[in-house]
Amino acid sequence: MLPLSCLNFFVKTLLIEMRLSSLISYALAPLLTSATILQNGQVRDVVFPDTSIASVAGGSNWTSFPPNATGLSYKGRWDYKYISWWSAPGLKFGFTGDKVAISFGQYTSQGVLIAYRFAGQDWLFTNVTANSTHQLIDASTVGFNLTTQAQRPQTFELRVTNYAYGVQIAGIHLSNHGKLVNIPDYSKKIEIIGDSLSAGQYGTYEGISSYAWGLAEGLGNVEFDITAYPGICLVDQNCWGNAHGQTYQWFRASDTSHRSEVIYGDNPPLWNFEHHQQSDIVVINLGTNDNNTHNNVTNEKYLSSYIDFVGQVHDKYPRAQIILIALWNGFDQVGNTWKQGGAFIDEIQQVYAHYKHAGYVHYFNTTGILQHNDIGPQYHPTDVGHVKLASHLMQYIKLKFDWVFGATGPEVQADTLYWNDEPNY
Repeated sequence: MLPLSCLNFFVKTLLIEMRLSSLISYALAPLLTSATILQNGQVRDVVFPDTSIASVAGGSNWTSFPPNATGLSYKGRWDYKYISWWSAPGLKFGFTGDKVAISFGQYTSQGVLIAYRFAGQDWLFTNVTANSTHQLIDASTVGFNLTTQAQRPQTFELRVTNYAYGVQIAGIHLSNHGKLVNIPDYSKKIEIIGDSLSAGQYGTYEGISSYAWGLAEGLGNVEFDITAYPGICLVDQNCWGNAHGQTYQWFRASDTSHRSEVIYGDNPPLWNFEHHQQSDIVVINLGTNDNNTHNNVTNEKYLSSYIDFVGQVHDKYPRAQIILIALWNGFDQVGNTWKQGGAFIDEIQQVYAHYKHAGYVHYFNTTGILQHNDIGPQYHPTDVGHVKLASHLMQYIKLKFDWVFGATGPEVQADTLYWNDEPNY
């Protein structure tokens, strides 16, 4: 692999970021109906079951609910049309009966990969598409017959894995006479604001393989949003085909994807912060794309925009603690070893210094957490790299803010169970 200098790291990502932001089209979307996952250079055999069924509308064996039914809890950012946006948005609810099916509306991306699970079982995967219905739970689902009285109600959770694509919920279907059961939100919430590094670009399952996902799910018993999208800058300007930076887009329900342009043009709906749970911790990891000379963001513009943005985040979440992540920016090969790069080092520390007296802004130094082999061939963290960063952030938050680790069993990141069973190796 070629040395990853700070310059080459970003120059070489030009086509990668543009592919996601400006070249994605619905004509290409059917490619998502199958997937190739490489594991140490070897193809992993992945078969996603076909869960599609005929429409259940009016069926006597089902009880149907609209997308705004009481008991449905939408996770992450969804708009008023029940269309999902950004990274790893989800839907969770309790239910009675022995089956669950979901109808997806016309604004569902072709072949988008979703993860879903029953209760605390491992994640399952399937591809869904527009104007279709998929049965995701039945009596044969692993763990279904293991539900104890103390664990009731039965829960279902869905997450969208593909950050540039999404689903539209058109209806929920349960067994005949089945009921939705409200699952209360957790009292704490964390939000991660970022770009491709936080959205999980080139992770095995993208959004749900990212460090942002690992951090939030690893903490457990917390609500979370991952408002991250590949190629986006902090500064409000066009970067890699993204029409706006986070200083504009974070205040909108939708991201900067092509499908957002198709649905909303240049007038995406605002995100109603007052109608959603406030974040207690906000992690900001922005600047990788600003630092690329292709985007012509000056150090001065980045600094002033970051200072303003932190203030705006605090205005929306006045009780939140805000963590600024230092950019690791790839690795250089120096002589016979490797050295971690950096970007906007002074500027991010100046943002921290600007707010230090207020007490709600904190600086997280990433130096030494990742090594050069934690960066994949496409210049983004491997699954292992994401796990390492998430683990360090979890420990930082535990020590800094006295948050406990609440994840006590259910799978956090899918398909990471690797081991050597040769005792004499």
